[in-house]
Amino acid sequence: MSGTVTAALLALGPVLLAAGFLVGRRTAHPAGRSDVGTPVERATFETLHTASLAAPALRAGLTEDTARKSARRLRTLLGTDALAVTNRSTLLAWDGAAEQQHAAHVIGQVVPVLAGGRSAAFDCGCADVDCPLRWAVAAPVVADGRVLGSVVAYAPRESAVLARATDEVARWVSVQLELAELDRSRTRLIEAEIKALRAQISPHFIFNSLAAIASFVRTDPERARELLLEFADFTRYSFRRHGDFTTLADELHSIDQYLALVRARFGDRLSVTLRIAPEVLPVTLPFLCLQPLVENAVKHGLEGAVTRSRITIGASDAGAEAEVVIEDDGVGMDPAELRAVLRGEGGPSHGIGLSNVDERLRQVFGDAYGLVIETGIGAGTKITIRIPKYRAGVYAP
Repeated sequence: MSGTVTAALLALGPVLLAAGFLVGRRTAHPAGRSDVGTPVERATFETLHTASLAAPALRAGLTEDTARKSARRLRTLLGTDALAVTNRSTLLAWDGAAEQQHAAHVIGQVVPVLAGGRSAAFDCGCADVDCPLRWAVAAPVVADGRVLGSVVAYAPRESAVLARATDEVARWVSVQLELAELDRSRTRLIEAEIKALRAQISPHFIFNSLAAIASFVRTDPERARELLLEFADFTRYSFRRHGDFTTLADELHSIDQYLALVRARFGDRLSVTLRIAPEVLPVTLPFLCLQPLVENAVKHGLEGAVTRSRITIGASDAGAEAEVVIEDDGVGMDPAELRAVLRGEGGPSHGIGLSNVDERLRQVFGDAYGLVIETGIGAGTKITIRIPKYRAGVYAP
């Protein structure tokens, strides 16, 4: 069973248990509603809907802000009179009745739960005869083997069902926090891969670009000035510090600047054709995703005894997707060698950034959206990328 399916089942189980608890409350005290569906169906739908509203806040981690946003949803999920959410040292949020009487005592009451990682029920010990809260159950929130905090449900009397439901909802909260950590880990991984890709930008390309610009300084100062501006814009884009995603328009603009610098060096040896459908220019894709592929096409197109290379870059509308094709007529590559490169076993000289780009596309959009590469020795290379137009660079497993 995949990790995604397992996480989904773990997340769903506690919610359905809470649905059962809520069903008992609704069927025992019918509200006389005329909605379509049985009371069980209505209660299940309402429970799942409430859980879906609480999840986004929790996916940002356990903070005072996320606890406050999710506490009301969690209390609704349990149908209890009051609910508290804590971290290991502080009450993060309280929702419901009698906050003034009980909020200050929460952390002291849940110390055993935070220390031992096991649920515990206790008498509230409230001296106010009018207070509706007489009993509580606290369940630990655990992520990656660490107790991060607790969920505490309050009620007028003891309830074994509420105790079990609170424990399961705390597990559901734990799953959301683990998914949040996975999201953060994926973000850190993508950032690290972008840094690695930037490090692969050839020092030879930078040196050769500056040398080409210098060659025009005396003979064509205006041309040298234009190329220097292109070089500045290209490096500024490639080394920008914000955003994991960009638009196809911005990526193609950076590629155009890169090719202007390459053409300044190789002149008529390099011919580039662009066929771009305007309607796909706003499509979002991972940052610095196409430029390494174009650089790879230039490298393989002009290496060896090749005297002239043709590169074609196309972007077209393919229904729910945008399709980008980068093709060169260069020396190509042995398919077995290509597979090794995509596994990350080849060095930079065996395909600049191919495995990096392929991995990032799969991480963001799913395995169905990796690079499709057609090549052979002496047959050139054709790389096809499909980008979902309906997702702004976010893949939800």
